[in-house]
Amino acid sequence: MDNPHQNPPCTDVSSSIFSLDHVGEVVLTRTSNGLSWKLVDSSNNDEDKLSCLGLKLVSDNEMEVSFADVYAVNFIGWGLVHEYGLTIAEGSTFGHSSEMYRFTVHAIHKSSTKRSLWTPSVYTFGNKDLEICTTWVNQINGYLNVLAKRPKNLLVFVHPKSGKGHGCRIWEAVAPIFFQAKVRTKVIVTERAGHARDVLASMANKDLSLYDGVIAVGGDGFFNEILNGLLLSRHKAPYPPAPEDSTHPVEGSEHVAPQPTNREQHQEFPFPNEMFRFGIIPAGSTDAIVICTTGARDPVTSALHIVLGKRVRLDIAQVVRWKETHASNEEPCIRYAASFAGYGFYGDVITESEKYRWMGPKRYDYAGTKVFLQHKSYEAEVNYVEIESEKGSSIPETDPQVISTGIWCLPRKRGRESCHADCAVCNSKSDGSTNLKGLKWSKSKGRFLSVGAAVISCRNEKAPDGLVADAHLSDGFLHLILVKDCPHPLYLLHLIQLARRGGNPLDFKFVEHHKTPAFTFKSSGKEGVWNVDGEPFLAHKLSAQVFRGLVSLFATGPEA
Repeated sequence: MDNPHQNPPCTDVSSSIFSLDHVGEVVLTRTSNGLSWKLVDSSNNDEDKLSCLGLKLVSDNEMEVSFADVYAVNFIGWGLVHEYGLTIAEGSTFGHSSEMYRFTVHAIHKSSTKRSLWTPSVYTFGNKDLEICTTWVNQINGYLNVLAKRPKNLLVFVHPKSGKGHGCRIWEAVAPIFFQAKVRTKVIVTERAGHARDVLASMANKDLSLYDGVIAVGGDGFFNEILNGLLLSRHKAPYPPAPEDSTHPVEGSEHVAPQPTNREQHQEFPFPNEMFRFGIIPAGSTDAIVICTTGARDPVTSALHIVLGKRVRLDIAQVVRWKETHASNEEPCIRYAASFAGYGFYGDVITESEKYRWMGPKRYDYAGTKVFLQHKSYEAEVNYVEIESEKGSSIPETDPQVISTGIWCLPRKRGRESCHADCAVCNSKSDGSTNLKGLKWSKSKGRFLSVGAAVISCRNEKAPDGLVADAHLSDGFLHLILVKDCPHPLYLLHLIQLARRGGNPLDFKFVEHHKTPAFTFKSSGKEGVWNVDGEPFLAHKLSAQVFRGLVSLFATGPEA
């Protein structure tokens, strides 16, 4: 969540008189931080300007815009400017118009009711003097050009069938924002599953370095495909420990990710990468990553974050499959996850939903209901790294079938602080590495309805606070959620709390919640299906570790 400002080239103040479209004659002032303007005859109040019943001012008399919120300034030539901002109740314009040279200032407007929702605002200034207009355009663009890390060239992948099949339509709606901001885009509409991953995996790093970032127009699963296409061949780190038959996993692992065949290429494009960023324009079924990183599930808001060059770091989980089934013997298989990896209920839902793709996003509701009614539990062993704040805070184990005291249904309230823009936790320094040597491991073994690992809070429209309300975008921890076997009505209570704003889905005795940098999993059955960022992933034995702030997104974090 970096501050996008750098010192501008000069700090002098410059003022000129312009006609502001639909407002009137204003004094436009440029300072080191932005633009401000006010009506030349600002002593006149609203009543002075209302000459008949039903008229009102279109705009306030004074306005300020920060350079950090301006994404484009364009000279648009000679044309009409409506010099007075009076409208009648029916919406028609009343006032004097004249022709002059014009330029437009494109800036963001934040909703007064929901600060995370951004919309574009366009201000048209006019003057009879061409030189005055062009001078202001050049000066403002000079300030914008020194703002930190605004993108100039982006690679865009569009999933045409994402969500309700509106991927192409959504991109066409936001593409003008990139054009106005003079951001070049190379657009690839994917033709099959895995298309984006294959393009990125095969792209030479020297070609990839021509772009300031890669944009996904789609959902969480599509972003996961792009993430893996970039990281699988470029991010090199030791694997997390493999699950063992002993009480605890080994403290270190000799397994190291395969080294690239071209070491020079690897050195050209390391991760974490301060300059290269990912972007997501939401067009999926859930869009949890966008909601958690921008605060709004809105394509225009996401596009404005991108062109303004906003930046937030994001933790990424490396998930390693050691065995696909009980009897298999294969090389480790890696997947990266930006939001969530889940087994049991979550794996069953994603498996069941694949049968009903023709239903669109509604397939998840249908599949979830079917899986809930089946109420399956799975025997498994989970080992996880303890952290200091977790020691002594775990809930004593109790037989899930014993409910005579009624304590199973009493959630325990606790304070929680959500991640937000300029979050102090996420802004602290990190090199993205994970060191598990010498750390203490704990074990949980039994029958589980679900095993989940949340990288972020995973807020979405069906779970407004997410799985873990106080999860951070970049704190270096996974939130391991173990839901043990329990009576059907109690699991329903857990899900109801999950769907409530301000609910407490983790505060039941059959739910374990551990913050951890790594965990291992071994199923006692023959096989198992995991849900990794909305995509099925078969794994009988699995390990996962988190890399703090491994990638950067064009986002700010939600408004506090």
